[in-house]
Amino acid sequence: MLKKTSFAVGLLLVSSLLATSCGSGTPPEKFKQKMVILGFDGMDPRLVEKWMGEGKLPNFQKLAGQGGFYRLQTSTSPESPVSWASFATGANAGKHNIFDFLVRDVKTYVPDLGMVKREMPEFFMDYVPLGKPKITTLRGGTSFWRTAGQAGVRSAILTVPVTFPPEDVPAGEMLSGLPLPDIRGTVGTFYYFATDLSRYEEGNTEMGGILKRLTFDGDMAHSELTGPSNPIVQGQMAALRKKGAALKDADQAKMADLEARRDVRVPFSIHWNRQGHSATIDVQGDSLHLDEGQWSKWVPLEFRVNFLVRLYGMAQFFLIRANGELQLYMSPINWRPESPVLPISAPTSLSKDLYERLGTYRTLGWAEATWPLNEDRIDEKAFMDDLFRAFDDRSQVILHEIDSKKFDLVVGVLESTDRVQHMFWRFIDPTHPMYDAALAAKYGDSIERVYKRCDQLLGEVLQRVDPGTLVFVLSDHGFHSFKYGVNLNTWLVDNGFIARQGQKLGDKNLNDMFGGGGQFWEGVDWTRTRAYSLGLGQIYFNIRGREGQGIVNEGEDYKRLAEELSAKLLTMTDPKTGQRLVRSVYKRDDVYSGPYMANAPDLQVGFEDGYRVSWQTSLGGSPPGLLYDNMKKWSGDHCSFDFATIPGTLISNRKLSADQARIIDIAPTVLKYFGVGIPKDIDGKPLF
Repeated sequence: MLKKTSFAVGLLLVSSLLATSCGSGTPPEKFKQKMVILGFDGMDPRLVEKWMGEGKLPNFQKLAGQGGFYRLQTSTSPESPVSWASFATGANAGKHNIFDFLVRDVKTYVPDLGMVKREMPEFFMDYVPLGKPKITTLRGGTSFWRTAGQAGVRSAILTVPVTFPPEDVPAGEMLSGLPLPDIRGTVGTFYYFATDLSRYEEGNTEMGGILKRLTFDGDMAHSELTGPSNPIVQGQMAALRKKGAALKDADQAKMADLEARRDVRVPFSIHWNRQGHSATIDVQGDSLHLDEGQWSKWVPLEFRVNFLVRLYGMAQFFLIRANGELQLYMSPINWRPESPVLPISAPTSLSKDLYERLGTYRTLGWAEATWPLNEDRIDEKAFMDDLFRAFDDRSQVILHEIDSKKFDLVVGVLESTDRVQHMFWRFIDPTHPMYDAALAAKYGDSIERVYKRCDQLLGEVLQRVDPGTLVFVLSDHGFHSFKYGVNLNTWLVDNGFIARQGQKLGDKNLNDMFGGGGQFWEGVDWTRTRAYSLGLGQIYFNIRGREGQGIVNEGEDYKRLAEELSAKLLTMTDPKTGQRLVRSVYKRDDVYSGPYMANAPDLQVGFEDGYRVSWQTSLGGSPPGLLYDNMKKWSGDHCSFDFATIPGTLISNRKLSADQARIIDIAPTVLKYFGVGIPKDIDGKPLF
């Protein structure tokens, strides 16, 4: 899963303020050897092996026949950001600093997205920007493409996760992937407008959608698109908060007014042709006629912060229903590749060059519509139609860069494999609480269809590359069924590790976390709390001198708590079946090493197949009960499972000499292949 964060402050400046150059032109060829790495996020080796054996993945089978098929050990926390950062650096998370999707402010315990840091520019007279936003990656270490590029290896790095903001690639180029956000600064805020939406349903969903009720006057309705937060208003709100909790009445009224004006909005109207089961959407000069079940083109959108600052995005509309009721979906607002809000490529001109050659392509790092399907706002067919378009967007970029013959190394990652398994695992697991035989008969082959499309892409790559090119197909982790959610913080409360004072910990949503609309950890007595959970299977100790109100001492006190908590976690069982919930618990000092150890979780919990940490735990919530049936369409996962049980896939047209393949071994393998020295801080070993 993925969590979202607002850094609309990073969406501030016109492109002229942001233009930087990472170099241009193509460096001369220095290496005769060539290599292509195709990454398919979450591709499970059990499914690959099964479908290769059935003859359904002929190109995978051909590649494996030339070299081999292997299981690829993933990172200790089997989450995509952690695993792909380990892939890039060849090191454990203690050396690259990506431990989870989330990080927490150790002084306030409040979470934030764990991949980037944002700094807001100041505005003169609350109007003129005095600088540009600064977005920096939290990923440490050195990527293998930088090391290779410094030796002259010409690389194209395409939509690999944890590559936003883009880094300068010596002798090469990069198009960013996750966590490249939408225009609101989130991983993907979707929009849903409907006549049958009640007033009680309006607002923000748990995992990041905006729902609005439509009211028609005759055949016309008017609504608005919620865009990025106004950074000037955000700055004014921050200044008021600095006054402390006891705001005067006038300040409270001003805060309420600022809250109402925080987001930049774009009005639009809908004309409903009831008899024709269609609608016409008018927005900023575009008039879009859609029949029921039809998607629109990509629609350019402009959000005006003020006269000087305008932000450009694009979105697609989908008319779900226009018979009896009207239901309209709109995609997250992507940055336009020809004029992104912030640079999304290195050199910065690359995203525009690709647009001019290939046409419009989605830029959002999380490119598939998982969230609206999970919230039951679109159906499975609409999700799959959108997913294959996302796949094709990524594929055309990869094939274009291979066709250019400018590069010694091409690394391209597609994530549709991960998304379809998250949403459709329920169709291949009859024991899942959300298994539906009728839907399974209709969509049960969807994961297989995506794997076949990956196989077709590999076939297209193999036709394009020069003879002798080393080709890797790999994934960062596999998948498990997510049948039951485990309220880990509830367990910590019940077992005395989290202490309450009065009210219980309330349920959370992403707007609480990133929209400034809520508080965190209310009702927690930190003076008596020893440990707490945040993110996907991570447990942090309330350490004196590290946390804002820490009580656990480093040294023997820390070790005793680690032993006590680990032992108790391993005794957790399903109250209904007696099934053990936790397979392994990994202690910080046993699995991590490096300069970022202070940011590591103190324990990483590895759940058994079928059991995953709950959404509320990942957001810091503590609802009643230890377990609940997962009745969401998000039915498969990899996060918080024991990493030893969920390896990724590696297929190579060259046999490996190593006994075991790990994701941290890819970086040194690439460097050795090109004859480049392997830095001493790399943990992995070459695979041949």
